[in-house]
Amino acid sequence: MDIIISNADGVPIYEQIATQIKSQIISGKLREGEALPSMRSLALSLHISVITTKRAYEELEREGFIESFTGKGSFVKKQNTAIVREECLRQAEELISQACEKARQCGVTLDELKEIVEIIYGGN
Repeated sequence: MDIIISNADGVPIYEQIATQIKSQIISGKLREGEALPSMRSLALSLHISVITTKRAYEELEREGFIESFTGKGSFVKKQNTAIVREECLRQAEELISQACEKARQCGVTLDELKEIVEIIYGGN
């Protein structure tokens, strides 16, 4: 499992970990039932506190992406397709929001932006 931490990002480390694990689950890179590294081993490999990895795992469990069993570890949970779709939509909305803001800054009209989206998405 590849996790890249950025101290210059401004995003809390636990959130970076949770986001990257979620992305790997949504993309299918991490599959249902697959074991995640222990909190301790992930902390060691990333040179961070176990408390930070614990917080990331707790967030993932709260959001329904993983499940943890005392003495056994944490595993990718069978994904509810509605939860996965909602997370994908949320991520797309965030990126579209950034694109819209940039378009406004550059004076791109809504019609021009719609045309760009249609071309990129594969429309006319």
